[in-house]
Amino acid sequence: MNNHRKFRRLFRLDNDRNDVERAVDDELQFHFEHAVRDLVAKGASDADARRQAETRFGDLERTRRGLNEIDRARVSASRRGELFANVWQDLRYAARGIRRKPGFAVAVVVILALGIGANATMFGVVDRLLLRAPNYLVAPDRVHRLNMASLSNGQEVFDASTSYHRFRDLTDSAKSIDGAVAVWSPTLAIGIENAREHLVIYASAGLWKLFDARPLFGRFYTADEDVPDHPTNVVVLSYNFWKSSYGAQKDVIGKSVRIGRFNYTIVGVAPRGFSGFSNQDPAAFLPISSGADNSFAGNGRSHWDETYGLSWLEVIVRRKPDVNLVATTTEMSTLFRRSYDAAREKSPSMASPLVSKPRVLVAPVQSQRGPNQGSDVKVAVWLVGVALIVLVIACANVSNLMLARALRRQREIAVRLALGISRARLLAQLLVESTLLAMLGGVAGLAITQWGGQLLRTTLLPDMTWTSALTDARTLLFTIVVAAGVGVVTGLVPAWRAGHTSLSSSLKAGSREGTHQRSVLRSTLLVMQAALSVVLLVGAGLFVRSLTNVQDIRLGFDANNIALVEPNMRDVKLDSAQQRLLYDEMLRAAHEVGGAKGAVHAAMVPFASSWDEPIFVAGVDTASTSASYLLQIASPGYFATMGTRIVRGRALDASDNVGSQRVAVVSQSMARKLWPRGDALSQCFRIDTSTSPCTYVIGIAEDLHWRSLTDDAALQYYLPRDQRAFNAGVLFVRLSGNAARASESVRAAVQGVMPGGAYVTVRSMFAVVDPQRRSWQLGATMFALFGLLALVVASIGLYSVISYSVEQRSQEMGVRLALGARSVDVVRMILQQSISLSAFAVLLGLGVSLVASQWIKPLMYNTSAFDPVVYAGVAATLLIVALVAALVPALRASRVDPSTALRSD
Repeated sequence: MNNHRKFRRLFRLDNDRNDVERAVDDELQFHFEHAVRDLVAKGASDADARRQAETRFGDLERTRRGLNEIDRARVSASRRGELFANVWQDLRYAARGIRRKPGFAVAVVVILALGIGANATMFGVVDRLLLRAPNYLVAPDRVHRLNMASLSNGQEVFDASTSYHRFRDLTDSAKSIDGAVAVWSPTLAIGIENAREHLVIYASAGLWKLFDARPLFGRFYTADEDVPDHPTNVVVLSYNFWKSSYGAQKDVIGKSVRIGRFNYTIVGVAPRGFSGFSNQDPAAFLPISSGADNSFAGNGRSHWDETYGLSWLEVIVRRKPDVNLVATTTEMSTLFRRSYDAAREKSPSMASPLVSKPRVLVAPVQSQRGPNQGSDVKVAVWLVGVALIVLVIACANVSNLMLARALRRQREIAVRLALGISRARLLAQLLVESTLLAMLGGVAGLAITQWGGQLLRTTLLPDMTWTSALTDARTLLFTIVVAAGVGVVTGLVPAWRAGHTSLSSSLKAGSREGTHQRSVLRSTLLVMQAALSVVLLVGAGLFVRSLTNVQDIRLGFDANNIALVEPNMRDVKLDSAQQRLLYDEMLRAAHEVGGAKGAVHAAMVPFASSWDEPIFVAGVDTASTSASYLLQIASPGYFATMGTRIVRGRALDASDNVGSQRVAVVSQSMARKLWPRGDALSQCFRIDTSTSPCTYVIGIAEDLHWRSLTDDAALQYYLPRDQRAFNAGVLFVRLSGNAARASESVRAAVQGVMPGGAYVTVRSMFAVVDPQRRSWQLGATMFALFGLLALVVASIGLYSVISYSVEQRSQEMGVRLALGARSVDVVRMILQQSISLSAFAVLLGLGVSLVASQWIKPLMYNTSAFDPVVYAGVAATLLIVALVAALVPALRASRVDPSTALRSD
C-alpha cells in the first residue's frame, strides 16, 4: 500500500509544473493505468495488478527524468527554430521597409555611422595606449614597468629611466620575480650607402623569456651573447624591416648588416607583429651590451655598466604567479634603497635617503598608464568621453526619427494589433529593424574609422604603429557590441510607444490623436541633443583659445626659419683639432646654402636636450636653491641666428676667444634671480666649482622656454665656444624662408663635407617644438570636429521635430489661416517654438559646461574655464542654427492650403 501511495505521488499533477513535465506525467499515468486494467482483466486483484505494473515499469523516476529531458530538448529545438524563423522574417520585413523608405534609412545609417565611427576610432587609440598588452606577452597582468621615485623640492618625482648598474641591483637578487629585461629604444643608421635612421631596440637577453614568441626563422640571441665585458655583435631583425629591406629572403641568416658604428651578424628574424615593449615598429633587436658600446663607447670602453650616473634604461619585470603586487613593490623598494646607498658611496653629494625617500612604483607595463602620463594621452582619454557624447546625441536623434516614424505608422500598428499580433512580437519586430539599421551604421562607422582614424592617429601619436580597423579583432568586436547596443537603445522607446498604442483612438482618429503627449518625449530628446552640443562646443572654444594662447607664446627664438643640423659620425674617428675643423667646414657649407642668413655651432637644442652645471655667486647661496641653471655653448652669431634678443649689453662675438677674459650672456630671469638688487652686467660667477675662475656677464638676453611651453622661462647662460673647447653638438641654420621646405638643400650642402660614413640629418626647429603644442592642437581639432558634428546632428533633430509638428498640426494651421491669420503669424509661431526649445537647451548646456569645465581646466593654457566670449559665442551659434533649421518648416506651414488641410484626415 505504501508503494502504491508512493507511485501515485510520482504522477500527481502539480499546478506549478511546466507543460513538458505535465505531458510526461500524463503519458506515464496513462500507460500505467492501462497496464493495471489489463492485469485486472486477466484476473489479478487491483493491488496485485498495481504491484506487477510497478515491477514491469521499473524506476519510474529515472524514466520520467529521461522523458522530460527528451521532451525539453524537442521543445527547445522547436522554440529556437521558431525564434530564428521569426528573426529572419523580421529581418526581411525590415529590409522591405528600408527599400520603401531609403531616405529615412540613409539618414539613420549616416547619423549612427558618425557616432559609432567616432567611438571605434577613439577606442582604437585608447586600447593601444592604455589597455592592450604587447603582442605575444606571457601573463601580461603580472608584467610591470618599474618607476624610480624620490622627493625633489618637496614633491615626489617619478623616473622610468635608470642605469644598467641599478638594473642589476634590482633584479639579480630579487625573489619575487621570475623574469626581467632592461630596454632602450634609440635611432641608429642602418646600412652603409644611403644609410637611413631606424628605431632599434637594445634589450637584455631576458626579453625573450617574457614573450611566447618564436623566431620566424633563425634564433634569438642568448645571455652568453649579452655580456658587458665581451659583447657579441648579433642582431635579430624585425619582420617588417626584413620584408622591406631584404625582400623577405630567407637566406639572410649569417649575413652582416651595418648598424650605427658596428657590423652585426643576423641570427634571426622576429615573428610578424612582434615589437617587444615598444608601441613603434622597430627595425632590429640588439643585445644591450653591444648596443651600449655602439652608442657610448666612442673610441674606447665607456664603463657604462659600472656607473650609476648614466640613466638610460627602462626596467620591466614579471612577478611570480604566487606573489602579489604589494610584495613585489616592497622588495623592489628595498633593493632600490640599497642601490641608492651604494650610489651615495661613490657620489657623497647625493641627497640623504632620509630626505629623498627613494622607492619603486611597480606600474602597469603600458608606459602611458604610469605616473608620468603625457598630456596627449590625457586629452585622448577626454576625447573618449567626447565621442560617447556624440554617440548619445546620435542615439537621441535616431530615437527621435524612429519615434516620428512609429507615430506615422500608428494606424498600421493598431490594425496589426487588432488582427491578433502580440505586443511582444511587435516589440521584437521593431527592435530587429532598429538593430539592422544600427549594424549598417556600424559597417559605415568602420569605414569612417579606417579612413578618418588614420588622420586622428597621425595627429595624436605619429610615431606609433597602428593596425587596420578592418583587421583588428578588438576594434571589430567593440564596434559590433556598440552597434548592437545602439540598435536596442534607439529602438526601445519608439517600440515601447508603438506597443502601447490605443486601438480605438488610433483606428478612429489616425496619428493626430495624442500628438501633444508624444511630442513631449521628442522635445525632451531634442533638448538633450542641443544641450550636449553646447557642452562640446564650449569645450572646443576653450581648447581653441588655449591653442591660440600657446601659439602666441614668445619662445625666445624663431622656430619657423631655423633648420637643425645633427651630425652622426658613425665610425669616423677624429681628434679634437680635426673635429673643430670639421665643424668649421660644416658652417662654411651651411652659409653657402641659397637663402641662408646665418649658421652657428651650438651644444644644446631647445626642447630636445639640456646641460645643467652648478654655478657659484658671491653672497648668494645657489647650492641650497632648487633652481637649475642651463648652459648653452655657442659660436659667434648665435643670438642673431636664433632670433634671440639681447636686452642689455652685447652678444658673444669672435673676440671672445681662448686668450680673452671669460665671459657669458645670461637670461633675464637668471639676472633677476642672482642679482635682484643690482645690475648683472660685469658681475662675476663661477662655473662647476667655487674655486673656478670668474666668468663675467657681458650681456642679458631675453628669456627662453627651453624644456616645456608651460614651464617658467629657463635660467639660462651662454658661453663662447672658443673659451669652452667644445667640439660636438649641432648646427643651427637661419633661412630666409620656411626651414622645412629648405631642409633637403641644407642637408645636401653639409653632407658634402662629411668624411667617411658620417652623415647629417636636418629638420626644422618648428618640428622640434610642434609636439609641445600637440595636445592643444588635438583638443582644439577634435573638440571642434565633434562639436560641429553634434551641432549638425542636433540641427537635423530640430528640423525633424519642427517638421513633424507642422505636419501633425496642418489642420490647425489651415483653420488659423481660414479664420484670417496671416502667414507671417504662422511663421512667427513656429519660430518661437524652435527658439524656446533651443533657448532652454542652451541654458541647460551652459550650466553643464560650467560644471564640466573645471575637469578640463588642467588641460587649458592661460584660459579661463568661464571665458564669457566662448560661452556667448556658443549660445549665439546654437540659437542661429536653431532659427535656420526651423525656417523651412515654418515657411512650409505658412503656405498650407486651408481647404486641403480641412478636408485631410
